[in-house]
Amino acid sequence: MTILDYFLFAAILSIWGILVVNIVLTIAGYVNYLQKSQQVAPELPEIPPFVSILVPAHNEGFVIVKTLQSLLNFDYPKDRYEIIIINDNSDDNSAELLAQVQKLYVHRNLIVINTDQTNGGRGKSNALNIGLKQARGSLISIYDADNTPQPSALRYLVAELISDDELAAVIGKFRTRNKNASLLTRFINIETLSFQWMAQAGREKLFKLCTIPGTNYVIRRNILEKLGGWDVKALAEDTEISFRVYQMGYRISFQPLAVTWEQEPQTLDVWFHQRTRWVKGNIYVILKNAQLLFTKAGRKIRFDLLYFLSIYFLLMTSLVLSDTMFVLSVAGYAHSDLIGFSNILWVLAIFAFIVSTFITITTEKGEMNFKNLMLIVCMYVVYSQMWLAVALNGMVGYVREQVFHKQAKWYKTKRYQ
Repeated sequence: MTILDYFLFAAILSIWGILVVNIVLTIAGYVNYLQKSQQVAPELPEIPPFVSILVPAHNEGFVIVKTLQSLLNFDYPKDRYEIIIINDNSDDNSAELLAQVQKLYVHRNLIVINTDQTNGGRGKSNALNIGLKQARGSLISIYDADNTPQPSALRYLVAELISDDELAAVIGKFRTRNKNASLLTRFINIETLSFQWMAQAGREKLFKLCTIPGTNYVIRRNILEKLGGWDVKALAEDTEISFRVYQMGYRISFQPLAVTWEQEPQTLDVWFHQRTRWVKGNIYVILKNAQLLFTKAGRKIRFDLLYFLSIYFLLMTSLVLSDTMFVLSVAGYAHSDLIGFSNILWVLAIFAFIVSTFITITTEKGEMNFKNLMLIVCMYVVYSQMWLAVALNGMVGYVREQVFHKQAKWYKTKRYQ
């Protein structure tokens, strides 16, 4: 075997190792889903805790009213929660729209905080910290400005959280509300079902680990205050605060009955910028906590640290090497004795990806159809390669910001009417 063969063999092992881990997570997540779907959800006490719902919003005029109406329609006792909209340095018509809704619901606990350049416009974490200062609730709930949660979502989240004193937070499930808008949103819909919430369920089942998402969750206020709020340097504030919660000795639980619907990017440029922000944010969290990898303090987050390191560094390097060798061999510029073996494993990997992904979407009504099966086939060839480009761009962008000491900028995801 040549040196090239050894590199290719290492790349193949890495890709398959991560694929196997994801398949195991999927199976565990599916089992977790079946078990939780048969359980009776916890009930609220006669007088439930007071909840403050924080909604950071920057130029969200297209969606904010619909989101606010959904939050006002929770079946949680109306006098036991407040809604705090942080209209964060917006220059659209958000302030006017929110003022109109306030007049319509003057008897409700609805607060609008309008920030400007002096105290706002610095990203989601800063906006949440501003909202937290005015919140009255013993529990804090977060929703993004494009969300339309189901009426029962808050009730399910709070009931589970207060049923266990060891829980710091409970997260729900989010679905794609504009899944039929474009081919991209159809891909995102499958990605959300398979690689986001199903993976959450699998990690909870195997490692008692869940990562707080950016929306549709509740967290105890006293824990947030002990943590000092959200890290304003973190673009992935959800992952960052999850790691700190686990280091405090608390747990995070996943409640799939608490569902919200969110608007996803409909065009490639918006998707690319959003996902690049995710990559930069997760790299920041990885490097911030890397020193804990083999320490006692980092024991509870060790799997996630290894998993993120594998996804963003090992898998990316392996895919670049594997794809490069495939293209060069087809073009006749390179040869390896492992190319045939690599191609066989590549076909098997595609098959495993398609089967495991399709199994996960069978949990959702209306998703198990031939059209989605074909979309999953396309996802491996197209969408996965797009993610590779995003990962590379995010890593290069992060390194550039560190070298030139630039503050990472929060990219505002475009909304649609």
